[in-house]
Amino acid sequence: MADARVSVAVTSEPISAAALLPLVRDDRAGAIATFEGAVRNHHAGKTVAFLEYEAYIPMAESELGKIAERARERWPIEAIAIHHRIGRLEIGEISVALAVSSAHRNEAFEALRWAIDTLKETVPIWKRETGPDGTFWIEGPEQVPAAD
Repeated sequence: MADARVSVAVTSEPISAAALLPLVRDDRAGAIATFEGAVRNHHAGKTVAFLEYEAYIPMAESELGKIAERARERWPIEAIAIHHRIGRLEIGEISVALAVSSAHRNEAFEALRWAIDTLKETVPIWKRETGPDGTFWIEGPEQVPAAD
């Protein structure tokens, strides 16, 4: 679908799924699915005080663009937006937001779920969590002590 719209961004500014709605709204779309990932106060049984995300922005945005393009190839979507935040994030702040529009809800849900799952697996954005037990880099389900 060559006319589908794509918006990807890695930013230090606050993000939200609501802010993505105008980027994906389309008169051909009967469905808009959104997702927000929020910073939670725990991970792997430990208390988390805050998170810090780092990325090489050009590479991360390129990978987000590839995810969006692959979603366009797999599902008949009208538009997709994928934004990720970097920097220090407090508990409750939004770290990632996605929105997908399509004619029907099933395609929107499927593309959205696939996009967030693929982002978590492939995009070079690194997460460091800090809590009472110290500071750790998070690599998948593993915690690696930070050498700060």
